Amino acid sequence: MSDERAVQEVLARYVRAADRRDGAAQGTLFTDDAVVRILVRTGPGTYDQVGEPLIGGAGVRHAVEQFMPPHPEGGSGHHVTSDHLIEVDGDRAHLSAQYVVFEARTLPSPVVRPIESGYYDTELRRVGGEWKISRHDVLNDLLPAGLQS
Repeated sequence: MSDERAVQEVLARYVRAADRRDGAAQGTLFTDDAVVRILVRTGPGTYDQVGEPLIGGAGVRHAVEQFMPPHPEGGSGHHVTSDHLIEVDGDRAHLSAQYVVFEARTLPSPVVRPIESGYYDTELRRVGGEWKISRHDVLNDLLPAGLQS
């Protein structure tokens, strides 16, 4: 597998773990010193940070397990990522991708609707032969409902 494809696969595993609310799986994708920031668009090319950064895989796992609401009965979430821009330089890589998160519900009646969108801006490092996320900025076009005050 090419390095570019391996980097893209890290993002695929990240969004699938987020959709399942699997903090343990998502946490394994990050270095111990990774910095994760959630930001919301405030204007053309400008963002404000929401809350404090998460640090490392343990911080990501904790946030997923403690702060992401479970899906309601008959509900799930589905990330769609596209337009992956990947640059690899030795044991370091940069990934930028667009994303949309859809809420899908079967109860009380079927509905699929977009609930979040933006860009992932991600730095990765090869550690022990595996690509791991070392910095991850979630650049939201709209603040997700769970983060609104």
